[in-house]
Amino acid sequence: MGFLRCFNLPIRRPQMAAWLWISLLLLQGSVGVRSDSNYLIGLGSYDITGPAADVNMMGYANTEQVAAGVHFRLQARAFIVAEPKGKRVAFVNLDACMASQLVTIKVLERLKARYGDLYTESNVAISGIHTHAGPGGFLQYVVYIVTSLGFVRQSFDVIVDGIEKSIIDAHENLRPGSVFVNKGELLDAGVNRSPSGYLNNPAAERSKYKYDVDKEMTLLKFVDSEWGPVGSFNWFATHGTSMSRTNSLISGDNKGAAARFMEDWFNKNGVEMSYSDDLEDGGNPRRVSNIVPEVHNNHHELLELAASFQSPPGKPATKTLSVARRVRSALRQTEKPGFVAAFCQTNCGDVSPNVLGAFCIDTGLPCDFNHSTCGGKNELCYGRGPGYPDEFESTRIIGERQFEKALDLFNKASEQLRGKVDSRHVYLDFSNLEVTIPKQGGGSEVVKTCPASMGFAFAAGTTDGPGAFDFKQGDDQGNPFWKLVRNLLKTPNQTQVDCQYPKPILLDTGEMKQPYDWAPSILPIQMFRIGQLVILSVPGEFTTMAGRRLREAVRTVLTSGGEGHFKGDVHVVIAGLTNTYSQYVTTFDEYQVQRYEGASTLYGPHTLSAYIQEFKKLASAMLSGQPVQPGPQPPDLLAKQISLLTPVVMDATPAGVNFGDVKTDVPTNSTFKRGDTVSVVFWSACPRNDLMTEGTFALVEALQGKDTWVPAYDDDDFCLRFKWSRPSKLSTRSMAAIEWRTPESATPGVYRIRHFGASKGLIGSIRHFAGSSSAFVVS
Repeated sequence: MGFLRCFNLPIRRPQMAAWLWISLLLLQGSVGVRSDSNYLIGLGSYDITGPAADVNMMGYANTEQVAAGVHFRLQARAFIVAEPKGKRVAFVNLDACMASQLVTIKVLERLKARYGDLYTESNVAISGIHTHAGPGGFLQYVVYIVTSLGFVRQSFDVIVDGIEKSIIDAHENLRPGSVFVNKGELLDAGVNRSPSGYLNNPAAERSKYKYDVDKEMTLLKFVDSEWGPVGSFNWFATHGTSMSRTNSLISGDNKGAAARFMEDWFNKNGVEMSYSDDLEDGGNPRRVSNIVPEVHNNHHELLELAASFQSPPGKPATKTLSVARRVRSALRQTEKPGFVAAFCQTNCGDVSPNVLGAFCIDTGLPCDFNHSTCGGKNELCYGRGPGYPDEFESTRIIGERQFEKALDLFNKASEQLRGKVDSRHVYLDFSNLEVTIPKQGGGSEVVKTCPASMGFAFAAGTTDGPGAFDFKQGDDQGNPFWKLVRNLLKTPNQTQVDCQYPKPILLDTGEMKQPYDWAPSILPIQMFRIGQLVILSVPGEFTTMAGRRLREAVRTVLTSGGEGHFKGDVHVVIAGLTNTYSQYVTTFDEYQVQRYEGASTLYGPHTLSAYIQEFKKLASAMLSGQPVQPGPQPPDLLAKQISLLTPVVMDATPAGVNFGDVKTDVPTNSTFKRGDTVSVVFWSACPRNDLMTEGTFALVEALQGKDTWVPAYDDDDFCLRFKWSRPSKLSTRSMAAIEWRTPESATPGVYRIRHFGASKGLIGSIRHFAGSSSAFVVS
């Protein structure tokens, strides 16, 4: 089922048509929702697309996966909910692999300078969606930036700026409104990628649940008292790994795609029209249907018109040109807040979007169940997405499934959040935290967490992105050769070995301090309350069962009676990868198996018990209205950061060629059918010269009348890809290939493709340029 601008989707009739009209009726009803406002609500978003060249992608730790273009742009999306004369909370969802402690520190410093104590570490949460297709280098600990050649200031700055601006946007949009909650099952967007680990949990516990991954999506619907619906945020568990470890285009993966789909559906490019008018075959909303009329029905006339627009030479341009011409900024209604839709991450630790399962690429047979190997090799075992072998199609499908579920929940949301807005936050030293746990046979005992370390199975990777060499998941022994290699960096002492047992330590990161800390020891945990909704912000990836145990433990505290307890139903969600990053959290039972997730549970087998213990304390403090001690502050390592990424020295073109000139144009007098791909190659320059924040590197324009070009699609659209390359690593010359997969919803007419960029001269000056292809016809 597709409602999306940029897809050539199959038309399913008559079931699709029936579902579509039901959805439209519900949607039109939801647009008119008005309710008694009990909160102030504000939503905002801002571009955080990092350097689209030369920078290693964050997520797979694959040194060869380097950014070289844009699939679609990354956003920071924020909501603020406040009591009219009381407390408030701000939640930011990032199209980034995870949150960063250093980013959080610097954002809070900026917010304090701007707003005083209104926004603090207690009531601001910054959460990543876990896309593995965003530029790295924005975290502060060595192990997370080693593959990006250290710290990348551009990656860091654009994220800090974007978060701050999204919160400012939300703050300035604060108006009376209401928040509704709804939840429901989404069955086909995630599978367990470590089922042997999950099966090590007690059978009695597993029998309580229908599935071995969480299938529930929880959604918030924000309704402005004047404007009606203005946004939605939802939490659903599935990894951001639909895009593979070889992808080089910046992408928000399936969750970023879902957010773009839902925002485009509701915003309708800022143009008022009925939803029924905005539909074409297959339910696709038309991008420019009401802006660019179908100029001609005569194909010959269209060809003659297109022939009068041949590609001009590339020319200098102002920075504002690309921003002004961008589709969404050019057409947004200034008086009405834009619709913000965020698809947030939760306990996705063992959940893969590659729902067809894992297979050996050499034989096509399923991988070994316990170790995810093929003939003993992890490198051959890969998960397959629903669009296999096309990773873009898999991303679209998993994104669309989440979007459709969110739309359904949004339309039907009727339970209004009522009650207090509150928050609690504490820093904890997870390298040596005492935890009281039940003792087998009765009573209790005190155990401790450990300094961080990573096991051998960490290096094996997962079926979403296999590792290398002879590592394998489920390794609880290690091997002598890699232990010798490990010892060159740091030999773990016996206390650490015993504490982490049965994990064989590959990297003793918690005790590696040169040139600065390799891994975090001080972690934040945080709890938000908005009426009967509770959000648990965790700085890592909880597995399915780990998340279930944490949610149930907190729910029990909140509903067990006593002062301030919840009298009705309480919705508890986990916001994963929030405020900082510390890898995985498994159950004690899963840890024993030492799959990838267990080997990546840094602080030892009792990590989950520590989280549960400390969150129960936060829940009790919130119920009783008591404050909590802030705990030890995490380090600010900005001054110690090292970057080995070489800067852009200069850009050049061949003699007689301008930046922005077309290198490979569309064929003369060309006509493309909807569903075809149009490709144009421009002489370009390194995208690191200017990130084009809130702008675009690529644009498709449609001809209106005889001589007016209007924006139709930009590099934030799923159907338009900006691919950058240079002939060799040290070359000063580069090209930009722009590919437009013409959607079935494209209005027939005359189009052209444009490219914007910035070049760097030998003396360091930055000059912007623009180029245009010849015009062509889409029939």
